[in-house]
Amino acid sequence: MADDFEDDIEHFSVNDHPVRGFAVMEEIRRQGKLCDVTLKVGEYKYSAHRVVLAASIPYFHAMFTTDMAECKQDEIVMKDTDPGAIEALINFAYNGRLAIDRHNVQALLVGASFLQLQNVKDACCHYLKERLHPKNVLGVRTFAETMMCAGLCKAASSFLHQHFVEVSTGEEFLALPPDELIELLSRDELNVQTEEQVFEAGLYWVCHDHSLRVPLLADVLSCVRLPLCHPHFLADRVQQNELVKSCHRCRDLVDEAKDYHLVPDDRPALAAYKTRQRCCTSLAGLIFAVGGLNSAGDSITMVEVYSPLTNRWQACRPMSTPRSRVGVAVLHGRLYAIGGYDGKERLASTEVYDPEADTWMPTTCMNSKRSAMGTAVLDGKIYVCGGFDGISSLSSVEYYDPKTKRWEMATPMSANRSAAGVTVFEGRIYVTGGHDGLQIFNTVEYYNPHTESWHSVAIMQQRRCRHSAAALRGRLYVVGGYTGSAFLSTAEAYDTCSDKWTRLACMAVRRSRVALVGCSGWLFALGGYDGLANLSSVECYQPETNTWRPAAKMAWHEGGVGAGCLPFLTM
Repeated sequence: MADDFEDDIEHFSVNDHPVRGFAVMEEIRRQGKLCDVTLKVGEYKYSAHRVVLAASIPYFHAMFTTDMAECKQDEIVMKDTDPGAIEALINFAYNGRLAIDRHNVQALLVGASFLQLQNVKDACCHYLKERLHPKNVLGVRTFAETMMCAGLCKAASSFLHQHFVEVSTGEEFLALPPDELIELLSRDELNVQTEEQVFEAGLYWVCHDHSLRVPLLADVLSCVRLPLCHPHFLADRVQQNELVKSCHRCRDLVDEAKDYHLVPDDRPALAAYKTRQRCCTSLAGLIFAVGGLNSAGDSITMVEVYSPLTNRWQACRPMSTPRSRVGVAVLHGRLYAIGGYDGKERLASTEVYDPEADTWMPTTCMNSKRSAMGTAVLDGKIYVCGGFDGISSLSSVEYYDPKTKRWEMATPMSANRSAAGVTVFEGRIYVTGGHDGLQIFNTVEYYNPHTESWHSVAIMQQRRCRHSAAALRGRLYVVGGYTGSAFLSTAEAYDTCSDKWTRLACMAVRRSRVALVGCSGWLFALGGYDGLANLSSVECYQPETNTWRPAAKMAWHEGGVGAGCLPFLTM
């Protein structure tokens, strides 16, 4: 009979056996039985089982399974650790549960780091990330740097940039050491409406400790981009300040800023960073897909909005006019839809969306009809570059000033460019590629607003039109497009220091007539045309890893959209 069952094996298992076993060991420890080691933390002592600690905590695994001196000791002294945190982490070793709150999170993170409990350390970092506030962000950032928590440090820095104005009124800001304050005020990423806010923040810090900090005023003031301040503010607020008046270096900085406004010909000699607009590239916001095409290929009025936080699209108030190949710009918390093609003709009309009122309103028409033009916002004005007027590609450039509600002509580009990539990068307007109706370009030029002139830089690695461009974290990106024979999934980035373009990871899908927008430190490529069909799909690019991943598809659009990002702070 035994021979009949020789190869007949039945496997039996109890899935919750490890959990039940640890629960029993926890109860045994609570009764004080079979414990073979005591951890002494200050005046406190905690009994435990070596095997449980070694199985659950890497620090003790290394200690108890090697020839360390503590391996056979009955009592182990743990220095420079918090008793409450160590007790909580010992309990965690038995039951896998931990209660994190504002009182214990830092001690737990320190203890978890010491014990090499990476999952607990990550949980504490997540807790702090979710509770960042203008009143605590500087302290959290410093703590994260001390504990070498790169993700938390990055999140705190991003929050600090986004909420700089609120942070600058708090106690932590006033307590910043001089070198950290100067480093902060120098950052391009500060989210400020005007440079005047940076001046007020620096002056507030100096005045908080008058006797010690007044000698540092010139160093602080040199971080403020005074040429970007309004002339009236320079004359009435900065120049008349008693501390500024009493400092020779400060007066020189004010004079330099005044000359910037009074003597435009001398502007090129000024250090570039002093006139570079701040740009909070990590600012979280909502991405708007404007106009474009439906499944039948018709121009539409539809607008939909995407939240990177929820990875969802939802319908928004539609425009009054159908527009595909439309220019989109964001200025002063409003979204502008400019020109485009309505299915019959090219448009000069413009309308603006107010998110607070949830309404679209018409505004002044451009001087020229344009579709497939590039848009950019610089120095409080909206620029449109090139495009197609229904007859030919254009080299003309015009800008809209919301204060005067007028479109004015600017210096034209060196070439006629339709379907080019246009964006603001390092205080200048860059125009990449495009076509003139006969040839497709790989050339690149930028507009210097101070000299009102165009200048060439290194050519792209690939000719492309119907692509899109965006700036993010110190680099200029172009993605997708069309070469005249091929639809592109390629991407490349430009660096001004090297004056070179670098090939990046390709998108998963070929996309011409793609829209590219930066949000939350990522680039989002929306829609386009792959050579066979218009696209509703979306991909997002992470610069740190040079990788693309899919995002939620647009619900109502299929290619040809314009895109813009409205920060959450303006919604």
